[in-house]
Amino acid sequence: MNISHIEHIGIAVSNLEESIHYYEEILGLKCYAIEEVVDQKVKTAFFLVGTTKIELLESTSPEGPIGKFITKKGQGIHHIAFAVNNATEALKLAKKRGVTLVDNQSRKGAEGLNIGFLHPKSTHGVLTELCSKQE
Repeated sequence: MNISHIEHIGIAVSNLEESIHYYEEILGLKCYAIEEVVDQKVKTAFFLVGTTKIELLESTSPEGPIGKFITKKGQGIHHIAFAVNNATEALKLAKKRGVTLVDNQSRKGAEGLNIGFLHPKSTHGVLTELCSKQE
């Protein structure tokens, strides 16, 4: 699969503006991008910590994946994302190794990355995202 690094840690939040304030004013980090991913019904904010990013995720619809997550589990860590060379190929390899997939092939995510998720039932309870810059 050739994971090169942790791409980001996704954190589900109820209020993006309040959460950005905490990360900037309390922790001293700087939000470098805010983006809406319409098809995933989410608005994101990114912070860089060393070479790893923190992605805050606010649902734009209670029916979106983050809205459902917050309703069921509350705010908190939603997923961990790993950088790979090719997300679609990494998903195929994970499936071949017996992992249940959320996505059978990659799709466009925030920051223009190609993304795909592994189901937490196959990953010891951790929603795992595979990201690549190119396909």
